[in-house]
Amino acid sequence: MNPSPLKNSGLFYAILDSGYVSADNWVPMAEALIAGGAHIIQVRAKKQNSAQRQDLVESILPLTEAAKIPLIVNDDLDLASQLPGVGLHIGQDDISPALAWDTLGPDRIIGWSTHSPEQARSAIRQAALLSYFAVGPVFATMTKPDYTPVGLELVEYVAGLEPPIPFFCIGGITRNNIGQVLQAGARNIVIVSDILQAADPQAAVREVINSLS
Repeated sequence: MNPSPLKNSGLFYAILDSGYVSADNWVPMAEALIAGGAHIIQVRAKKQNSAQRQDLVESILPLTEAAKIPLIVNDDLDLASQLPGVGLHIGQDDISPALAWDTLGPDRIIGWSTHSPEQARSAIRQAALLSYFAVGPVFATMTKPDYTPVGLELVEYVAGLEPPIPFFCIGGITRNNIGQVLQAGARNIVIVSDILQAADPQAAVREVINSLS
């Protein structure tokens, strides 16, 4: 089994989402997330084409490399394979963890979204191929409007399984409700809009990290 390169608790996972962050603010937002102490950054650029997405990733790659934090791309195996060290996040309807592993090799971070007890158990069974998995959306979220919230019950269930790799709770989580998620057993958190739309994203990240410690 290849152990996850990530520690198993207290991680804040930031997502740079082009639906919330303009191209002009892309690098400054990445700088704010890093300065705030984000442990991982994912680039989610669903509306961009491959070339545009690559430009967005490459514009912040020097920042994450200098900060020594992982940079993950969402659902773009080709792009991840072209950029040494960049990780990949996949969904249930994307490629399989096995294909991602076979393509990227054992030294890349690979994450997988799960939305049910069955999917979470599947992620745990494939832990040798994954660095982490995500559980959500915990609450309703405009980022994923077509997804039914899984609720705190799934968080409690997955925490009770004591996964051998980190699991991240995502979806509708804010600084106002993070306490509920942590009380349900979450150890690692993803927050998107509440951070990206904050008046001071750097301070918002610090606030979240303080709640995780």
